[in-house]
Amino acid sequence: MNTNMPKDPQFNEYYQKHLQYLKLAGMQPKTIDAYSRAIRRIGNYFDCRFDNLTTDQLLGYFNDLLESHSWSAVKLDLYGLKFFYSRVLNRTWEDIPLIKPPKTSRIPDILSVEQLHQLIAATSKLSYRVFFFTAYSLGLRLGEGITLKVGDIDAGNMRVHIRDAKGNKDRLVPLPEKTLQILRDFWSVHQHPHFLFPNRKRGMKNAHLVETPLNRGGIQTAMKAVVNQLGIKKNFMPFAAPQLCNSYAGIRS
Repeated sequence: MNTNMPKDPQFNEYYQKHLQYLKLAGMQPKTIDAYSRAIRRIGNYFDCRFDNLTTDQLLGYFNDLLESHSWSAVKLDLYGLKFFYSRVLNRTWEDIPLIKPPKTSRIPDILSVEQLHQLIAATSKLSYRVFFFTAYSLGLRLGEGITLKVGDIDAGNMRVHIRDAKGNKDRLVPLPEKTLQILRDFWSVHQHPHFLFPNRKRGMKNAHLVETPLNRGGIQTAMKAVVNQLGIKKNFMPFAAPQLCNSYAGIRS
């Protein structure tokens, strides 16, 4: 379904007001993007006349949406429209009787310590090598690792302050001695005043001058290349691996 911005003055007025309410509600950027995309998609589907939809119309829309999108997209569009009706239109929202998909519980693939050693050793770029080590040793999600700043490291209490984690909450995680030493060594190379992992676009020599952290896409591309090189068949993202900090010593090689 089309998610381009509809060319309709009234829709644009609604859309901008929707964005303002989303921001004032303290929504995360990803949620704002998803809810905004939902309103654009729904606006296109109903030719911008979606401020007084019936239950039958909405059931038809979500049924068509499910033909080409995942249950996740269906839920996000539903939540986005509910937010729009209750906040922008200030109307009481009547829940739509959607059939929910069956819940499934999947255990993520876990790399062995040997595979972690191989992954880090095979990563040629220092920035990515240190990032992978840090993410695994601290048990961080990709976004949490990217946004780490120098001030988040509490060496005195051997802990790291993770900001704006899942659910828009902060948390503290233990800082292994090995990880602290590696981060100190890495910082001595780039010496950025804020970011622990500055963007690579100006090289290590001028890394202290960049205004953004490591690029998410670059990290994912680097990991995918190393995984393919090593022939690892597991689907994974960074997660905790405490054994790594005690047994791996080749990060600077």
